[in-house]
Amino acid sequence: MAIPNPFRRRSEHTRHCWGYEFEWTEDHLTLEQAKPLQHSYDVLGEECLDRLKAISPLDKGVLPRNNSQQIPQLKEADEEKNEGLPLPQRDMYILLHDHYTEDPKLSQLWEEVNTIPPWVDWAQIERGQDVFYRYGGPALTGLTYQSLLGGMGAARVVETLARTGGFSTKIARRRLFETTQHILQCTKSLESIQPGGAGHASSIRVRLLHAAVRQRILKLAKQRPSYYSVEEWGIPVNDLDQIATIGTFCATLIWISFPRQGLFLREQEKIDYVALWRYIGYLLGTPTDHFETPAKAKAVMESLLYHEVNPSEMSRILANNIIRSLEKQPPTYVSPNMLIVSARWLNGNDLGDKLGLPRVSIYYWALMAGQCLFFMTMCYTYRSIPWLDRRHIASLKKIFYAVIVESQYGLAGTETLFDFKYVPEYTTVTDMGTPSEIKLGSSSVEMRNLRALGIFFIVLGVGAWAALKIASTVTSKVW
Repeated sequence: MAIPNPFRRRSEHTRHCWGYEFEWTEDHLTLEQAKPLQHSYDVLGEECLDRLKAISPLDKGVLPRNNSQQIPQLKEADEEKNEGLPLPQRDMYILLHDHYTEDPKLSQLWEEVNTIPPWVDWAQIERGQDVFYRYGGPALTGLTYQSLLGGMGAARVVETLARTGGFSTKIARRRLFETTQHILQCTKSLESIQPGGAGHASSIRVRLLHAAVRQRILKLAKQRPSYYSVEEWGIPVNDLDQIATIGTFCATLIWISFPRQGLFLREQEKIDYVALWRYIGYLLGTPTDHFETPAKAKAVMESLLYHEVNPSEMSRILANNIIRSLEKQPPTYVSPNMLIVSARWLNGNDLGDKLGLPRVSIYYWALMAGQCLFFMTMCYTYRSIPWLDRRHIASLKKIFYAVIVESQYGLAGTETLFDFKYVPEYTTVTDMGTPSEIKLGSSSVEMRNLRALGIFFIVLGVGAWAALKIASTVTSKVW
């Protein structure tokens, strides 16, 4: 939760938006500088997609999946499986790997993603991976409730997301797990993000998936201009969108999500974490100049927060669908009020109101405070003891992968190949979902937060009592 700093010096360059205050610098993007980025995109990725589709075309009888069709090859809820239609999977990374020598454009892309930029320092990349797990719990909290849910406030971007149908209440949870799988693969080990590793391959798959979404929406918009306005919203999945995405995964965590949970990274941790995401952005076909330094990454994050976040009706629909897709779900069964207060704590009440999130009672604000106290205690304790830090990082790597990918509550043991599952159609525009009707008892997460808050007040009370006793003893001896 943002707390104003009464000692902060303000100037004519001070800007304020959505409970966040910053100083405008030469590194910040003006509207004039940002506008061209809305109409530029990863041309090479799209050219290669065309060639790969020609090498391995889908059967003509196969229909694209719309927003009510799911992923039948995975173990999902019965209602999702009943709505699915089988589609053949095309692993675009394998196709690229097997055929890049046959086409100059494919060769160009293969050489690009397998060439290590001169600014990459593998030791630094590995340290950046460790940062993610050192603050693992707060990181996932920030990515879910601020980067993703709060990011729905960017009205221009959500027009693309809504047309994939991937943020309906039945699908949003799975989309979140798929995105998290990509992050886990990119941070699992140094080998995983290097050429040939799982994170490296997934990044290329995501790059080609973005090209497929862009191509499909533009095709529909050409046939029916009212479907999507390129002039108003820019090219789908454009360079500015890509920059914003990388920024939400690194800069937003460092300078908004973590501080609002009481966590402040060391300067070297900031440098390392930004470097990791600069390289991932490079693999995704994102312009990386804005992530050369932490200062530039912070500036572009602030620029986009200032210019891009202006919630629309579609923003409210997608934000509330995320809440409804996560509420009362195993294994934690967190209540909708706890999810909402997490979003409000990290994004502020102003943005929460604009996103149509209901107000919650003081009880849940207290639980969120307890969660922050819990995270602060754990993270600061672990990072201060090197051997404990290493064990904690290794443990979370296994736990996160087990819960997100291997668990029956996650991806049920089957990694996604980031194939084109959510195909935009004229009828594919996400609608507001309905709240869950499941009635469950207290969540383990909420009980943990309550215990943490209780322990904090007990410690505070004991400390105050001890201080009074000492002061009383000293005073009696003096007098």
